[in-house]
Amino acid sequence: MTTATTERRPGLGGWSGRTIVGVLLAIFVLFFAIPIVWLLLATTKSARGLIVDNPFAPGSLADLRANWQQLFAFQDGAVTTWVANSALYAVGALVITLIAGIPAGYALALTRFRFRRLLLIVTLIVMLIPNTALVLPIFLELNTLGLIGSPLSVILPMSFFPFGVYLTYIYFSTSIPRDLLSAARIDGCTEFQVFARVALPLAAPIVALVAFFSFVQSWNNFFLPFVMLPSSDGYPIQVGLTSLLASTPAFNPSSAGTQSVQLPTLALATVISVLPVLIVFLFSQRFLVAGMTAGGTKE
Repeated sequence: MTTATTERRPGLGGWSGRTIVGVLLAIFVLFFAIPIVWLLLATTKSARGLIVDNPFAPGSLADLRANWQQLFAFQDGAVTTWVANSALYAVGALVITLIAGIPAGYALALTRFRFRRLLLIVTLIVMLIPNTALVLPIFLELNTLGLIGSPLSVILPMSFFPFGVYLTYIYFSTSIPRDLLSAARIDGCTEFQVFARVALPLAAPIVALVAFFSFVQSWNNFFLPFVMLPSSDGYPIQVGLTSLLASTPAFNPSSAGTQSVQLPTLALATVISVLPVLIVFLFSQRFLVAGMTAGGTKE
């Protein structure tokens, strides 16, 4: 007579385990959700109401309209210019990233050439270097070329995106059937036609993923534009927020005057600065999920 033994795996099971997990998840959700809710409600309040009213009580549409008008009247509409600059820099860097990064990842994955392995190692090393560590040498290089203060001084460095090259390399290495590419070559396609007509359409999810990460990184970049752009007219919105912060009496008492900005107006500017990233994420999440799972199976 034999007895069967079952192996018990360690972990949280039963009612008590689920309760602990639920409590921890609730704590994390509240930790991240409460500041966001407060920020959204702050945009609907007056400066006095933000201090004396209940922190999570909604304000009024009249106060929201007043904050909106004060924000876009700041420095004769500087916020509008900053948002337009952010769009120019992010989209410009995105286009160059896709034009250069996607073919680079394809070449590293599916072609054989001299120093290919060395180039891949360099890509990985550069990907691990903090972006702030590269700002000074980039500044000296662009200053030699006379580009400091121009949009190119921001667009060109932000279009350097080794992480996108590596993502594309992983996808083409694991998810593109080699036989399909070989059949296209047998049919008379050149290497560029194989890439453009066969590989690139199949790589739409990873292209969307690289585009999203590039856009988010460029839109949220602060230090590089702050160093490269000496004039407020060229600031993106992330750098422009520092001017709004300096004009807020709560943070800088010496700024009280006609151009001072109240805390609810600063909260509204913060919401506007993250809104484009949220919109892009909502409209592209289907492609992002497909891109994140791409390369999960090997040929």
